[in-house]
Amino acid sequence: MIYCGKLPNYHTMKQETINHFLVKYAKSGKVVTRLKGGDPFVFGRGGEEAEALATHQIPFEIVPGITSGIAASAYAGIPVTHRGISGSVAFVTGHRRNDAEEEVKWESLAKGIDTLVIYMGIGNLPYIKDKLIKYGKAPTTPVAVIHWGTTDEQITITDSLENIEDRIKQSAIKNPSIIVVGEVVSIRDQLNWFEKDLKRHSQGEVLSI
Repeated sequence: MIYCGKLPNYHTMKQETINHFLVKYAKSGKVVTRLKGGDPFVFGRGGEEAEALATHQIPFEIVPGITSGIAASAYAGIPVTHRGISGSVAFVTGHRRNDAEEEVKWESLAKGIDTLVIYMGIGNLPYIKDKLIKYGKAPTTPVAVIHWGTTDEQITITDSLENIEDRIKQSAIKNPSIIVVGEVVSIRDQLNWFEKDLKRHSQGEVLSI
């Protein structure tokens, strides 16, 4: 077992090194499993790793997973689509800014998509908020930040787009967190099942189905 996990600003291994080990051990005759959280093809660099294997003519199989943008949202009681509220959803990296990497198309996202699910966006939240409001998202648009989604440490904070930055500063929430922007966040109060169950368990209540 070789650990190669990543955290913001701290990577156990560079991606090129991970690719190298996948190829190296496969060529030595081993059956290699690259285990990832979520879905390997949604901001998981699974595509890059599969390309490295294909370049070396190494056969591989992809096992899809449930990406955190869907899983964390569901555990927070937020359906990313909902008839009459949201007919479109986009999964967006919040890690890019105006630098050497291609800029996220915030104007198209702000005007054309009902629900935005933003990965790795806590550090750039002020920038993201300003871009979305600049390009037409209403400042009153509901936003949720889901910290450590699907775990017993899950915390969800909701507020408006214009106020969420201050709320997050007060809470000191960091990554790993998912940001959901859109009217679907407004029905969380009705559908918040998981955190209510956590609270009941912490109070010693016995749940029956």
